[in-house]
Amino acid sequence: MCLEKLQKYEEAIASYDKAIAINPNDYEVWHNRGFALANLQRYQEAISSYDKSIAIKPNYAYSWYNRGLALANLQKYQEAIASFDKAIAINPDYYEAWYYRGLALCDLQSYREAIASYEKAIIIQPKYYPAWNNLGLALANLQRYQEAIISYDKAIVINPDHAHSWYNRGLSLYYLQKDQEAIASYDKAIAIKPDFYPAWYLRGLTLYYLQKDQEAINSFDKSITIKTDFHPAWYFRGISLCSLQMYQEAIASFDKAIAINPDHLSWYNRGFALGQLQRYTEALLSFDKAIFIKPDLHLAWYKRGNTLLQFQRYEEALKSYKKAISIKPDFQPAINNRNDLLRQLGRSN
Repeated sequence: MCLEKLQKYEEAIASYDKAIAINPNDYEVWHNRGFALANLQRYQEAISSYDKSIAIKPNYAYSWYNRGLALANLQKYQEAIASFDKAIAINPDYYEAWYYRGLALCDLQSYREAIASYEKAIIIQPKYYPAWNNLGLALANLQRYQEAIISYDKAIVINPDHAHSWYNRGLSLYYLQKDQEAIASYDKAIAIKPDFYPAWYLRGLTLYYLQKDQEAINSFDKSITIKTDFHPAWYFRGISLCSLQMYQEAIASFDKAIAINPDHLSWYNRGFALGQLQRYTEALLSFDKAIFIKPDLHLAWYKRGNTLLQFQRYEEALKSYKKAISIKPDFQPAINNRNDLLRQLGRSN
């Protein structure tokens, strides 16, 4: 928030305080004081002001509604819903209260109840595109992707320039394995909002799954140009580079991903890329890092065994294969390599 706006709200609060000193029973002044405090993200103080307003005029729906918003901003979702319910009881056609009630229910992962709230908002105000968009999100969270797309389409008809509706539409199409249509939706989102880095990322991810690795990398590059610390884009950029056998560049991408979030998959795939370049000592260290973070990562134990073979550390390799098999008993590559090594060593177990 710019300094001018901050100053404006501070000055407004000072004015409201003066008005309250003259007439402490003016419910609108208490409400407006709460609204100014909320705009300064001083939500607890805002709630206190709304409470004062409500104590003077209990049927003032606007104070109940804004009280709910403040509570939601404090992640007190059940209390927020109770406030929205009060606002709705006073004014059943308060579509914004129905909408934000739905948002709070989604935050509690109560998606079916959220859908009912969004539908109420839409019945009252059919052209309220945020309700259509968030109805789609709630449906998508229940894996009702086709219905979600219908909701996003409704939002887009009302507001064709709403980038998030296009993005969410693309995500549902992706889950329905309609990859080309998903990309077309991401392209719409990006055309509206060129710095929409999650859309660039999901565009890249969809292209990767279509085995269009260079195009995928181009999209990941766009994403990380906009948000340099976006771990998933660095990670899948590395995966795509591995698919193109560009292992040195892949390692650089995994290093970036690890610097942001040292997760087991980034370490594992870094180890894989290093192994492809026959940099076995470094690969072994990467697999060990992956295993330290996720001890039941059977692939890392398997690759660790393969890497140990390069150093003729056969007993350690056997232990790694056995560990991989203990985690995933039907993992045939580890079973085959263990059996081959046992035969080579003239042993049965």
